[in-house]
Amino acid sequence: MPDDASKSNLSATKDELLKYYRDMLLIRRFEEKAGQLYGMGHIGGFCHLYIGQEAVVVGMEAVKKDGDQTITGYRDHGHMLACGMDAKGVMAELTGREGGYSKGKGGSMHMFSKEKEFYGGHGIVGAQIPLGAGLAFANKYRGDNSVSLTYFGDGASNQGQVFEAMNMAQLWKLPVVFIIENNQYAMGTSVTRSHSDTHLYRRGAAFGIPGMEVDGMDVLAVREAARQAVDHARAGEGPYVLEMKTYRYRGHSMSDPAKYRTREEVDDVREHNDPIRRCERRIRDANYADEEALKAIDKDVKAIVKDAADFALESPEPAPEELYTDILAEA
Repeated sequence: MPDDASKSNLSATKDELLKYYRDMLLIRRFEEKAGQLYGMGHIGGFCHLYIGQEAVVVGMEAVKKDGDQTITGYRDHGHMLACGMDAKGVMAELTGREGGYSKGKGGSMHMFSKEKEFYGGHGIVGAQIPLGAGLAFANKYRGDNSVSLTYFGDGASNQGQVFEAMNMAQLWKLPVVFIIENNQYAMGTSVTRSHSDTHLYRRGAAFGIPGMEVDGMDVLAVREAARQAVDHARAGEGPYVLEMKTYRYRGHSMSDPAKYRTREEVDDVREHNDPIRRCERRIRDANYADEEALKAIDKDVKAIVKDAADFALESPEPAPEELYTDILAEA
């Protein structure tokens, strides 16, 4: 059975709840705008939106300390915003402009920020998992007490390199938390059709890695599970697996009409289990903010997103000579 420690303390202060609400709303509004810009032809290539999964990364961020790293797959815009990367730089990169985090040359899947300890955004399914273990190896080698937060999806959890990385992480007691964002569908294939064991928190069981199944639509449940997992890794006890049961509202990517599920299914999650609405209900029930105050937060967030979009569209495209930069590191 999964550890239920994530349900032990779901209380939060006014400032905490309002911050989580704002952070999730920023991701939601940013992704909605990214979807619009994609439809208008301003974003090319692939674009995987994080709408519906906001509580996962915001809850995980709540327990991070300076020096802790984040690495993830291609559904990565929310992770960037949650770890403090500038919305302008993220949107400029999505639109291929020189003001972007990778100078407009990486796009949606290839953004990095050493300042924010964000190591991608990786387009190859599962590629980030051994890299995340590598970050943890560096942490242990340096003895800096930092933890690597390594995110991947339910589809990537079947990749062979996942198990190779988990084996080495447990063998060397590396400070890494493997976070499986189980949004129920790997591209268009349901977890029940592609996994012989649908309890993905048990992925590390063969190596003796503890795991926990978490309500990934509840930011406080995520935070409490994250605290236990990160504390475990930081204490030198080795890796931990968190399975975040979450849901994405949009298709796998912008080109996916998501006909493999019913509209009723999506609408039911939106109506009864939306992570932002659940946080809003907590805020209202505790009388931390009224409707006017919540609308003011949304207005502020929308202004940030508009500024980001304006900045992106006003930024020039990279000069042709940029093709020859950032391709070689002098050792």
